[in-house]
Amino acid sequence: MSEPASISSGIALRYATAAFDLAKEAKKIPEFEANVADLETALSESAELRDLIHSPLYSREAQEQAIGAIATKMGLRRNMRNVLRLLATKRRLFVLPQFLTQLKGLIAEEKGEVTADVVSAKKLTKAQEEGLSKALKASVGKDVNLNVAVDDSLIGGLVVKVGSRMIDTSISSKLSKLQNAMKEVG
Repeated sequence: MSEPASISSGIALRYATAAFDLAKEAKKIPEFEANVADLETALSESAELRDLIHSPLYSREAQEQAIGAIATKMGLRRNMRNVLRLLATKRRLFVLPQFLTQLKGLIAEEKGEVTADVVSAKKLTKAQEEGLSKALKASVGKDVNLNVAVDDSLIGGLVVKVGSRMIDTSISSKLSKLQNAMKEVG
């Protein structure tokens, strides 16, 4: 029951836009943002929740009741609880991770922020993160939130993605380019 990524992101965007518009209309974006963060944490920490949203073994009713109970227990806003129940009723709960990503993007856009995905070879220090954030803010012209990850295979350097722009200063990338250049020569 796997949907192509583009279909999933399209579904997630429609639901996220509707939910965001309701939160904006009610002037409850900060509370909504907190709900998004809470749901992301719950998804990353709970294998049972991930199983609930992805498993085809649960009926619509079982998914709706379970996600409704989880949302209530978490203290999520009524609109967020309703959207989660609707996703379950329509058998669309599998798009929850993309839904949360889309919501984060809409909230950031509303606040005049942009998110940069940063992958480094080693964990960045707080000072390095602040310096990178300032440099990206100067380049982009907006406040930049960093989404930092570590990938040892880079050997050294960074890969930074801001919107559709990507800056790859990793050593593995440079070695790959050198290897390709050597193939062309010899």
